Amino acid sequence: MKRHLWGGLCALGILAMPIQAYAGASCGGTYQPRLTSVQAGMIEENEPLTLDQVLTQIRLASPEVRAAALETRARAAEVRQAGRWLNPSLSLEVENFGGDGAFNGFDQSDRTYAISQTLQLGGKRQKQVRAARALEALGSAQCETILREAELEAALSFYDLHATIQLAEMADSAADLAARFRDTVIKRYEAGAAAPPDVSRAKTEAARLQAAAADLQAQIIVEKLALAALWGADTARFGNPIITATQASPSQGEVSTHPAIVAAAASLEASRAQVQLERARIIPDITVSAGVREFEATGESALVAGLEVPLPLFDRNRDAVDAAAFRAQASAIDAEATEARLRARLQSSIAQQQAARRQLDLLQSSALPEAQSAHDAAIRGYQAGKFDLTATLDARQALIDTQIAVIESNRKLNAENVQLQSLIGAAPFSEGDIQ
Repeated sequence: MKRHLWGGLCALGILAMPIQAYAGASCGGTYQPRLTSVQAGMIEENEPLTLDQVLTQIRLASPEVRAAALETRARAAEVRQAGRWLNPSLSLEVENFGGDGAFNGFDQSDRTYAISQTLQLGGKRQKQVRAARALEALGSAQCETILREAELEAALSFYDLHATIQLAEMADSAADLAARFRDTVIKRYEAGAAAPPDVSRAKTEAARLQAAAADLQAQIIVEKLALAALWGADTARFGNPIITATQASPSQGEVSTHPAIVAAAASLEASRAQVQLERARIIPDITVSAGVREFEATGESALVAGLEVPLPLFDRNRDAVDAAAFRAQASAIDAEATEARLRARLQSSIAQQQAARRQLDLLQSSALPEAQSAHDAAIRGYQAGKFDLTATLDARQALIDTQIAVIESNRKLNAENVQLQSLIGAAPFSEGDIQ
C-alpha cells in the first residue's frame, strides 16, 4: 500500500455504526461461508467507512483468519481422537483341516475364537492427549497471531487509502489553481505583458497537474479493491474512509500479551509435550487375548489366553526422543527471539511515533502557513507584474511539496500509532474488541 501512496506523491512531485452479531471467522468463532462486504459487517453501500468497520470485516470474513480458525477446530477434534482407546480385534483360527487321512475335511479340526486388545503402557494415551491439547493451544495462538497481523494490515491499508484520497483532493485543487493561473498568463500574453514561452509553460504545468489528479483517482479505486480483498470481497462498494476520532496514542506499553509471544510459548509447550510422548513410546505396548478353542473330534472346548510383548531389540525410539528434544530447544530459542524482536519493535515504534508527531506539528504550524503565504504573495505579485513566471511556479511547487509532506506525515503518524497499538494490544486491537 505504501508504494501506491509514494506513486501518488511522485505524480504530484511536479507540483461506528451498529454491528449485527454474526458467527464470525475469529479464532473462537464458527465457520461461515464467504461473506460479501455488505453482509459481513453490515456496511452500507457508498457510505463512509470507519476503521472499526474495517476491523470487524477482518474478524468476521478474512479468508486467512477463517482458514486458521478451521485449523483450530481440526486440532480440537484431534484432541478427542487422541483420547480414544485402541479398538479390540476379533479373530477366528481353524487348524487341522483339509489334510490327509483322518485330517481330510473338518472332522479333526480345531477352531479358536479370540478377542485381543492392545494396552498402551507408560501413560501413552494421557500423554497423547496432552500433546494434542498443546497443539490445539498452539493452533489457537497462531490463529490469534494471523488475526492480529490481518487487522494491522487492514488498518494500515485504511490509512493509506485515506491519505491517497487527501492527495487526490489536494491534486484536484492544485489542478484548478493551475488552470486559473494558466488563464491569467494567457491574458497577460494577450495584453503584451508575457512571452509565448510563459504561456506554454503554464499550459504544460496545468496539464501535468490534471494528469496527476486523474492518476490519483485511479489509485483510489486500486486501493479500495485491495482493502476489500483483505476480507475476501471482490468488489469495494463502500464509500471513502473517515476518521471519526483520533485514537489515543500510547507512548509506552508491554508486548508480553502479543499473540506472537503467546504462540511462541505454546510452541515450546507443544514441543515439550512431544518429548514426553516420545519418551513414553520407549515402553512397548502389550497385547492380551482371550478366547475359546473347540475340538471338533471330541466335541469338547477349552479356554485360551495369550500375551504378546514386542522385544525392543532394534528400535527403542531413542532417535525420536532426541529429535523431539532438539525441536524443544529450537522452540525455546525461538520464544526468546520472538520476545526480544517484539520488544525491539516496540521501542522503535515509540521512537518513530514521537518523531512523526514532531514532524507533523512542525509542518502544520510553520512550514505550511509559510508556503501558503509565499504562494499567495507570488500570485498577486505576478498579476501585478512584480514577479516573473519562474518565481511564481516555484512558489506554487513549494506549496504543493509542503502539502504532500503534511499528508504523508499524517499518514505516517497514523501508521505508527496503529503499529504501536497492535504491538501492545491497545484499542482497537485489544482482546475485548474481538467479536
